[in-house]
Amino acid sequence: MKANNNPAVLRLFAELGAGADVVSRGELTMALKAGMAPQKIVFAGVGKRDDEIAFALGKDILAFNVESEQELEVINRIALQMKRKAPVNIRVNPDINSRSHPYISTGMSKNKFGIAIGKSEKVFEKAAALPGIRLLGVHSHIGSQILSVNPFVESARSLRRLVLNLQKKGIRPELIDIGGGLGVDYIQVIDEPPYEAIEIEMPPTPKELMQTVLPVLGDLGCRIIFEPGRFLTANGGVLLTRVLYRKETEQKKFAIVDAGMNDLIRPSLYGAYHRIVPVQKNPAQKRTTLDVVGPICESGDFFAKDRPLPDIQRGDLLAVLSAGAYAYTLASVYNGRPRAPEVLVDAGSFSVVRAREKTEDLV
Repeated sequence: MKANNNPAVLRLFAELGAGADVVSRGELTMALKAGMAPQKIVFAGVGKRDDEIAFALGKDILAFNVESEQELEVINRIALQMKRKAPVNIRVNPDINSRSHPYISTGMSKNKFGIAIGKSEKVFEKAAALPGIRLLGVHSHIGSQILSVNPFVESARSLRRLVLNLQKKGIRPELIDIGGGLGVDYIQVIDEPPYEAIEIEMPPTPKELMQTVLPVLGDLGCRIIFEPGRFLTANGGVLLTRVLYRKETEQKKFAIVDAGMNDLIRPSLYGAYHRIVPVQKNPAQKRTTLDVVGPICESGDFFAKDRPLPDIQRGDLLAVLSAGAYAYTLASVYNGRPRAPEVLVDAGSFSVVRAREKTEDLV
């Protein structure tokens, strides 16, 4: 949901049997409307409003991932008011460095997420005793764009120790949700190599990840859930943009394009790398070094800096690759710029699955 919430894409995943991790009433509504089964939906996030908790409980979702003791108490109170038992997983924070960007690292003790794993057993005991709570399982999520299995294995070992301790106390979790965060290769996206020399880090595949995690958790008698959002959608999306102007200063050459950080903020926000290629190939075109920038009135509005590229000119179409995750979901109307349309392509056919916003939509 957070990676890509296009209704057509959600419907495709629902048809394939996928569920969703949601963090708001809006995301839950989108997931249900797309046809996802309530029993395949978990409600996560540190800041669930009372009305969101009641709404989700009424929809019979699989579980709430509880992030604090006070949240547990609130869910219990609302469940009792509704004469229901709320299914919950307790999210624990294992204090593990996922070695991802600090903004998307979520499993360290300094982060706002989860309950410190060393103090969590008392919260599990409390959850097991509350009359409005059905304690379902354990949840952890240590970050995003993780490029090694090692942090996942470290987290799994922490979860194993926790579950074994809980079992000794007579608390038997039915489910372990190991979260998501599996990284994506943003470089080897197409057959052609990048124009510049760049270090390639190959993230593990879901199969490789499971082959390392299941031996740690597989004998605990728990159902295991995994949340691969970015991995499923990132390299399936392309942002198309047109060069408006070329500009040179004493220090830089710029290609100014008609898309901006309001369309794809990852380079500006995270310093993220996205490959950029001309849509029309011209082998005879010479190479140059460019900053590819947008029209937004901030110096942070860029897609690439000092990037070796063909000597693109006004009117050329560019493809910014790997834009299928955290692109439209993070898009805005900053500078009064309506959001771009989304087009779903299937082999030789295509359809507009999200219409282009109009200026009139902003007022």
